[in-house]
Amino acid sequence: MNYGRHSWKGNLTVETEIPSLEESLKKIETTREEARTAMERTKDIMKRQYDKRTCQLQGLKTGEQVWLETKNIQTS
Repeated sequence: MNYGRHSWKGNLTVETEIPSLEESLKKIETTREEARTAMERTKDIMKRQYDKRTCQLQGLKTGEQVWLETKNIQTS
């Protein structure tokens, strides 16, 4: 009987590889660059989508007559 203790006394050390500072910095820099390009791409996509909606209204001038549908107009 071992009274709650583990009877095996082998090698319990675990060896792991610690990356060097240069490798860590390169990985951080590449990740930062990928994030920057993804944000720029997303910004361009969002601008195009916004411009699609606003371009339709840019051609209108004050006093110009437009066609309205009564489907969305609520009357009380």
